Amino acid sequence: MTQALNHISQRIAVVCGGYSGEYEISLLSADTVMQHLQTAGYEVHKVLITKDGWFAISPTGERFPIDKNDFSALYPGQRLHFDVVFNIIHGTPGEDGRLQGYLDMLGIPYTGCNAITSAITFNKSFCNRVVQSFGVVKVAQSVHLMKDQPFDIEKLKAFLHFPCFVKPAEGGSSVGASKVKHADELEQAIQKAFAVDQQILIETFIKGRELTCGLFADIHQHITVLPITEIIPHKEFFDYEAKYTPGVSDEITPARISIDVRNRIADVAKTIYIKFNCKGLVRIDFILEEGTNDLYFLEINTIPGQSANSIVPQQIKAAGLELGEVYRQLIEDALARYIPRTKTDTYTAV
Repeated sequence: MTQALNHISQRIAVVCGGYSGEYEISLLSADTVMQHLQTAGYEVHKVLITKDGWFAISPTGERFPIDKNDFSALYPGQRLHFDVVFNIIHGTPGEDGRLQGYLDMLGIPYTGCNAITSAITFNKSFCNRVVQSFGVVKVAQSVHLMKDQPFDIEKLKAFLHFPCFVKPAEGGSSVGASKVKHADELEQAIQKAFAVDQQILIETFIKGRELTCGLFADIHQHITVLPITEIIPHKEFFDYEAKYTPGVSDEITPARISIDVRNRIADVAKTIYIKFNCKGLVRIDFILEEGTNDLYFLEINTIPGQSANSIVPQQIKAAGLELGEVYRQLIEDALARYIPRTKTDTYTAV
């Protein structure tokens, strides 16, 4: 097995599922990815990670176990090894660095960010602090709470500005998130978030336009910044329903913004991507504050959704690109970051 494999012969594991509330969305994303990779001529296998086990899924839906010792699929009468993993798990363990660390130890190439970048960006509070240190964009005032550490609810009410958002620090798709308008709603929102995560973030609400920017790097580390999308939720905020239910929000791509704002967002997104050492396809969300036009960082998604209702595929289409071609570039980039070991047919990280 060599690094320069013809893509027709490459065996791809599209890894999906996971342990979070984004499980179903991951499956939809996997369907999109698999369809385009199969059309491009790759040998594609769905690998499902669940709390009950890891399985290779046959075209007829049969489950066959994954041997975690080497990440091989145990089909009847044969053991299949994979050339590269296309990671499309939203949430843990695919977006928080756990899967990446496991694959690094086995020397298996994978798409997207490495373990360290994934872990830091996955925790919204830690990520905010690092982004703030870059000095390129504003970050809203926030409080970070741990479930096993005491806090004084009355002091929090006195310190915070309302409205504010309460959300899991390590969660996605707005699962467990609340917009708190009044102090007497705070405790209930905190408990709702703690039901999802061990850490939560309470963040000052910034009134303005929500704008999101997808970008990716190819094998030559050239960064393509995709057209920006404006999200206009019809609900109180862009929650799980608004994100994945057609008609509950408007997503305008390209966003109707000035060239100055567009360039500012693109430059900031690119700087964040580079400083975090991001790889593959990433989406970064911002708020353009009403009245001041100040730009605030909201969050970074290192494995953005690829379902029919997801934003990044819309941006790729608006850029005049083909999804299958972008996915091919992600796979080639993953392989380029690895070199074959001399005594085995597996890979080791550079």
